Amino acid sequence: MGGDRHNVELSPHVSDEIRKTTCYMCACRCGINVHLRTGEDGQPKVRYIEGNRDHPINKGVLCAKGSAGIMQHYSPARLKKPLLRTGERGKGEFKEIEWDEALSIAAEWLGEVRERDPRKLAFFTGRDQSQSLTGWWAQQYGTPNFAAHGGFCSVNMAAGGIYTFGGAFWEFGSPDWDKTELFMIFGVAEDHDSNPIKIGLGKLKARGVKVVGVNPVRTGYNAIADEWVGITPGTDGLFILSLVHELLRTGRVDLDYLLRYTNAPWLVVENEGGADHGLFARDESGEPLVFDREAQECVSSKSTGVKPALKGQVTLPDGRMARPAFELLAQKYLSDAYAPETVAETTGVSPSQIRRLAAEIAEAAFEKEITVDQPWTDMKGERHDKMVGRPVSFHAMRGISAHSNGFQTCRALHLLQILVGSIDCPGGFRFKPPYPRPIDGQPRPHGGCKPGEPLPGPHLGFLRGPEELLLEEDGVTPQRIDKAFSWDAPMSSHGLMHMVISNAHAGDPYPVDVLFMYMANMSWNSSMNSGGVMKMLEDKDENGEYKIPKIIYSDAYNSEMVAYADLVLPDTTYLERHDCISLLDRPISEPEALADSIRWPVVDPATQGEGRDVRGFQSVLLDLGARLRLPGMTDEDGNALYADYADYMINHQRRPGVGPLAGWRGKNGGSSGRGDPNPDQINRYIENGGFFEAHVPAEAQYFKHANRAWTDWAIEMGLQDGPVENTFQLYLEPLRKFQLAAEGHGERQPPETHRQRISATFDPLPIWYAPFEGEGIDEGQYPYHALSQRPAAMYHSWGSQNAWLRQIHGANPLYVPGPICDEAGLEDGDWAWVTSHHGKIKVPVRRMEAVNGKTMWTWNAIGKRSGAWTLDENAPEAKKGFLLNHLIHELLPPKADGLRWSNSDPITGQAAWFDLRVRIEKAPPEVHPVSLPQFEPLKDTLTKPADHIAYGHEWEAK
Repeated sequence: MGGDRHNVELSPHVSDEIRKTTCYMCACRCGINVHLRTGEDGQPKVRYIEGNRDHPINKGVLCAKGSAGIMQHYSPARLKKPLLRTGERGKGEFKEIEWDEALSIAAEWLGEVRERDPRKLAFFTGRDQSQSLTGWWAQQYGTPNFAAHGGFCSVNMAAGGIYTFGGAFWEFGSPDWDKTELFMIFGVAEDHDSNPIKIGLGKLKARGVKVVGVNPVRTGYNAIADEWVGITPGTDGLFILSLVHELLRTGRVDLDYLLRYTNAPWLVVENEGGADHGLFARDESGEPLVFDREAQECVSSKSTGVKPALKGQVTLPDGRMARPAFELLAQKYLSDAYAPETVAETTGVSPSQIRRLAAEIAEAAFEKEITVDQPWTDMKGERHDKMVGRPVSFHAMRGISAHSNGFQTCRALHLLQILVGSIDCPGGFRFKPPYPRPIDGQPRPHGGCKPGEPLPGPHLGFLRGPEELLLEEDGVTPQRIDKAFSWDAPMSSHGLMHMVISNAHAGDPYPVDVLFMYMANMSWNSSMNSGGVMKMLEDKDENGEYKIPKIIYSDAYNSEMVAYADLVLPDTTYLERHDCISLLDRPISEPEALADSIRWPVVDPATQGEGRDVRGFQSVLLDLGARLRLPGMTDEDGNALYADYADYMINHQRRPGVGPLAGWRGKNGGSSGRGDPNPDQINRYIENGGFFEAHVPAEAQYFKHANRAWTDWAIEMGLQDGPVENTFQLYLEPLRKFQLAAEGHGERQPPETHRQRISATFDPLPIWYAPFEGEGIDEGQYPYHALSQRPAAMYHSWGSQNAWLRQIHGANPLYVPGPICDEAGLEDGDWAWVTSHHGKIKVPVRRMEAVNGKTMWTWNAIGKRSGAWTLDENAPEAKKGFLLNHLIHELLPPKADGLRWSNSDPITGQAAWFDLRVRIEKAPPEVHPVSLPQFEPLKDTLTKPADHIAYGHEWEAK
């Protein structure tokens, strides 16, 4: 069954029933058909999984991960019952308990903290696809300390895009695969959005469209690109701004697009040393000013019929001087600092390649202009008879984001898109509903907490300046345990999950009493400094008490993190649960259609005869909320409002008429987007294949940021409650406000330790600066870059417990460029010591030529701790697999003053995984070498599985 299905004649009685749901083997959220057959015990068993041809995301395409979901569902590593720790933390010694006891313990721990000091609960979730629920729960509980995994994954990408133009790559938008004439991809590993990208690349190849891959490593998508740019890690922003330099130098920018849709003509005050220097000039009502070339006067940017200037010094009505933002932009990027010859050595990209690529971008945008004969009306009331497209598109992901300069790099890429006019036009990048969502329509972050009360608003958001930082009354101390929205990481829209354990262990800014985590393997592959984090979780104070007193953890599998929990709440597999891929969170929309989806229990764990007593975490969370009598989860008499997560999905309303699911709303299911709860809603989703789809009207398909038809439809569908202005922010004023604070202006100013860093990195126009780790070490001692990326067949640590996927990636060598191999005397199959400023690991080596010459790399999350995931202690994942995490510290090397910063982007706090610098040397040969470091094997809490496991023995192939 794991072989090529085209070479197997299937039995005529393969399945008794097909149930359609949503895959969870990665974050792609494809539609799947789960084939079931009645087993010998009379209960349905999963027989195989295929793609759903009617699904809007994958259209029947399914990758190795999705097909191997059967092995995920039947994994021997599945947890079976709630567990209570009996031995020392980290030893894996537990006793099984019943759910009533487990929930009573959890409610007691959580309830005591809520009534005394809610901030002493730190609640953080990993690859959770129900953040609208978990965030709401934490808000009702009252702790300021909630976030999901985005802070160590791709918050730079999300925040950089939303601050700039109200959207971002991947779940926020996608290329116009059918119309683009040039496609450039930056830093995308082959697991991200894999099936839609594969389908899209197939369309481009069929049309002969050129694909350019920008990545230090040439695998996956980059391997099939027509041109590969083997960029030096951490220099993408410099390369992009050199492309901008060339476009400006040659005059190949879309000035009409800039005037219509961006803040390029907004006037920026020139008052060197003043508290307003670098801010936008505004009229009495607070609207930004532009200079009307015809009227020769300053007017509101919202005025109609204006012809704004893009250059020239202007005297404002109050006598101050100002210039259009575009003139400042042009002056900056026309500087020799961004010339191809200047950046070539740093980026590893030749001047000729930079110039040629800039010319090809301009050619695609302006000489291959396309039009769609669709009239539309913009937000100023002007009627257009057609839609004009600049058919060049870009896509990017974590590879450019996971650096300490990642926020500005992401902004630089969006600047490039906007300069050629390729945002949400035919052939360019296209918004996916509910986006665009510009800053004016985004929430602000909320802090402050009071015993027994909810938080006054959502935890996460987008602040507009220093006045909105979450600080204590001294204006310096962070309110949050991860130091998000503080001077350390002011615009940290997704939090800093990678700093939670180390900060809690240090009691900085304060200790926590309960650490509550879901699907977050923080004791292994989801933490920097994994060995150090394990020690922090085990560490005790002078009284013999754990420094992090209580840890509650929920997972479906026996991951490395389970051993460090005090209370384990076993989750279901994705085929046994209700889930909501919601417009309130991370929907499955495509540019042409609003879409969301569900998962539902296609099999019931109680009927599988396996002795498992597990519950979906979301239902458990609602149960705990009811036990704690959290607002919105109980009625006046203290009775639970929601029986379980499915009940919540149907009946919860975030605001009147708007709930987790958009389809089949209203008592009779006749409404979409808005409407009363429909008790039959989930059944309607199931009947439709597990998803809902509503097509965007033709007039609203493009230019959603400025399209009246889109706004009207978005309001009708409940995506927004009124018109929201979306002017693209080439010049980002909130960054300048932080610089002014660092320069000594305003009521809130950073401490002296932070001033220089904020001044240098918070430039309102995108800039490039060298990654911090390289600046803090002797690069002669650590001359090479090291990074990881996810393979197409794996997704975090879930995949390498999977019997089928382990056959593809059972171990992960370090791929080393040929010249480095030659210098170090390394050959294929050798072992090597790799050393960073923080640690040293021993790894197997493979020679590779298709990689940046200064960069070595490996697959992410293959390596396992011995004894985890119910794998044999000597499994190749444990003995030959490894993690680069052991080389990466959560803190940067100390500066001259002894201060150690978080190893993160200074603007958003995203973990800088890819800034790692190393050296390499050949390890002496051994008879049976193993990767190092090795740790004491974890004691398996589960029954050891048989040496040979087979499912569905009654299935036959002829």
